[in-house]
Amino acid sequence: MVEAGPAAAALTPAPAKGTGSPWPGRLTKLVSVSAAIGVWQLLTANDVRFWLRFDTLPTVTEILTAFGRRLGTDTYFLDLAQSLLRILSGFGLATVAGVLTGIALGRSRRFANVVGPLTELARPVPAIAVVPIAILLFPDDEAGIVFITFLAAYFPIMVSTRHAVRALPTLWEDSVRTLGGGRWDVLLRVVFPGSLPGVFGGLSVGIGVAWICVISAEMISGRLGVGYRTWQAYTIVDYPGVFVGIITIGVLGFGTSAAVELLGRRVTRWLPRGQENAR
Repeated sequence: MVEAGPAAAALTPAPAKGTGSPWPGRLTKLVSVSAAIGVWQLLTANDVRFWLRFDTLPTVTEILTAFGRRLGTDTYFLDLAQSLLRILSGFGLATVAGVLTGIALGRSRRFANVVGPLTELARPVPAIAVVPIAILLFPDDEAGIVFITFLAAYFPIMVSTRHAVRALPTLWEDSVRTLGGGRWDVLLRVVFPGSLPGVFGGLSVGIGVAWICVISAEMISGRLGVGYRTWQAYTIVDYPGVFVGIITIGVLGFGTSAAVELLGRRVTRWLPRGQENAR
């Protein structure tokens, strides 16, 4: 009987990472959220006041009761539809404009010299600070809110795309040109697919910033939407209604961010993800 030596041991395949059950991780997340909810209920139900005034905030049961009442109204779903329409419109326009501009800035020195300074001057300005200009510029509030949402998402997408394009190895482009490829071949076969990881990184950031700005714009100048309804609940001292709005915003933001991440995984499935799966 021949014993396996070091060489045979070296040829033995290592166990694959990330092949374990996902349930322990999911259970940990569920316990974490449940614990936070339990602590909130404990502090608010017992009127704890130790620097932070939990006695002024609604309990979890009061919030759930208010949530149930809101779910039974048509206004709640109308607000949901209005906010989703605004975020999808602004974010969709920002995706197209940000990716195209980012590729142009990363590929064309002339375009970067003309447009680059304008984008760098406008980028530090918070999108929510443009609300007064949007009110004056557009004929109705709806177009102004979409514009603010677009502006909020545009810059993260554009900057991430530009950096991704500039970071591409020149060897890839040289290989395509050596095989007879032209400018469009380089863009379609090298620049666009090679920059996709960076693009989706910008999309993930952009969707989060867009939600912040669309809710803020709805609070300031909207007539419908989750942000408007949340601020309205605050003005009439309906604090459970405020938390209903906050939870709704969180769920909407989580859902759209997860959708962007899932789409990114599908489009960039060729990327190695050993370490990511191990987590």
